[in-house]
Amino acid sequence: MQSVLILHSLIRWAILIFGLLAVITSIGGVLKKRAYSSADNKISLFFMIFCDLQLLMGIILLYSNGWFAKMKTMGEVMKNSYDRFFIVEHGFMMILAWILVHVGRTAVKKAAPESKHKKTLIFFGIAILLILISIPWSFKGGAIARPDFPRF
Repeated sequence: MQSVLILHSLIRWAILIFGLLAVITSIGGVLKKRAYSSADNKISLFFMIFCDLQLLMGIILLYSNGWFAKMKTMGEVMKNSYDRFFIVEHGFMMILAWILVHVGRTAVKKAAPESKHKKTLIFFGIAILLILISIPWSFKGGAIARPDFPRF
């Protein structure tokens, strides 16, 4: 399962790159009243694809590390900050971000051309904020902290 954890750590960077790129280009699109382009669409598509891959890796880690079994005793999970972070906080926030990415992408597809950048900014902006908050960054300290780059 170490290879899945390494993939999970690496995919994080693709998500951050495409998510931040989508937010930055949507800010520019809103400010300059630029038309939504096929490049904008591809950026959001890659953001969504990497979020999907990340969710899959996360579910595999949830099952393989025994965290799913720990959910039967949620009272104990909530008392342990390490388990609570990875099972409840990290998991919930990341799934919420994943939902926002999918709902946002659908909303952008259906939106009028003049509001596509605004919808991208709202949905993806909130999603990337949740993702940034939920990553177990190295500076978080304690048992929750993970290296920013995986060690091979």
